[in-house]
Amino acid sequence: MAGYSELLRAPGVARIIAAQLTARFPSGMTSLAVLLHVEQSTGSYGAAGIVLAALSIGQAVSGPVTSRWMGVWGMRRVLTLTAAVCAAAVLALALNPFGMPGFIAFGFIAGIANPPVQPAVRTIYPKIVTSRQLTPLFSLDASLQEIIWIFAPVVITLVATQVGTVPALLLIVVILIGGCTWFIASPEVGRVRIPRSRRGFGRVLGKPVVLLSTVTGFLLVGACAAVEAGVVATFGHEGLEAGIVLAVFAVGSLAGGLGFGHIPIGRWAMARRLTIVAVGVTLVMISLNAWWMGASLFVAGLGIAPALAVMFAITSASVRFSETAEAYGWIGTGQLIGAAAGSAVAGFLIDAMDAVGAFLAASAFAVAGALVAAVFVRGFPDLRGRDASPIPDTEPVPLIT
Repeated sequence: MAGYSELLRAPGVARIIAAQLTARFPSGMTSLAVLLHVEQSTGSYGAAGIVLAALSIGQAVSGPVTSRWMGVWGMRRVLTLTAAVCAAAVLALALNPFGMPGFIAFGFIAGIANPPVQPAVRTIYPKIVTSRQLTPLFSLDASLQEIIWIFAPVVITLVATQVGTVPALLLIVVILIGGCTWFIASPEVGRVRIPRSRRGFGRVLGKPVVLLSTVTGFLLVGACAAVEAGVVATFGHEGLEAGIVLAVFAVGSLAGGLGFGHIPIGRWAMARRLTIVAVGVTLVMISLNAWWMGASLFVAGLGIAPALAVMFAITSASVRFSETAEAYGWIGTGQLIGAAAGSAVAGFLIDAMDAVGAFLAASAFAVAGALVAAVFVRGFPDLRGRDASPIPDTEPVPLIT
């Protein structure tokens, strides 16, 4: 913890972490609020699922596109535009007079205008700390984002059920505008300029590290989404057990990130950390008792934030600075698709096998992730004793003769 204290005392680090967490806080609220609002408005969970699909498709498409735009028009312009459009779309969802077509359209717009705060801040990190501090900073970032997934669903559920779904969506708009304004106003956002990439859109996926990070992120988040579905199927929506067990899962991730963040990243780091996740979610199937499930998912959680930290660090160390934002955008898109796939597969298996089917799906996703990391271990860089900063962009310098 002393290392993290030193890290947070570095100029601007604590401020930029707090600002980006606030700006990203709505990401833990929007899907649930939209689900509750559309279901209450239409009386159909099927209709709500269609709107959520439109939202998710928009987010998946926007990730690499808006991230790349930051190298063309600058971080502040892109973040300001996307935050304004996203806030307007969520507001329109709350006040929608157009029925189901309006919900689908505004949901898609809210998704495709999702501000690329995460790629932006992970592009900024290498410019505000030393190379020695960069890997622990990625680990701290991956750990602290669990705060979003612990508290945001609780807050939005309380507001939606006790006050109303329209006030819940309005609260998201307020936090989105306030958090993004704070982040955009941060001096570091203005100082860091992403060079325009000279490579074609999507070419960065040709780098093995980016592709491996995208695939393992897809499988990891797919496992987590299946776990969430399984926990809810086990305990239902009404009881406290589901919320408590999922909170323990997130606390395990927070503890793992803070506890393992100082460990150097070798080629086998991803395989080891995903194996921890796979072991934990597989143990759940022994018993669906709340105590056993909580203990097993705490173990699984210990590998989640450390695995995410590996993805961020190896990507940073393997691409040019001009490509980092787009690379993180693709990784984010992989995770979004993984969440949708994990939820869908778990849903089918719950119908066929009851709640244990969801944990079978989670185990399959996690084991597949560990196997991919082990089989393609040579595609992962060894960062022990290496600088995790991005490769600098170079260009010919004209000489006067």
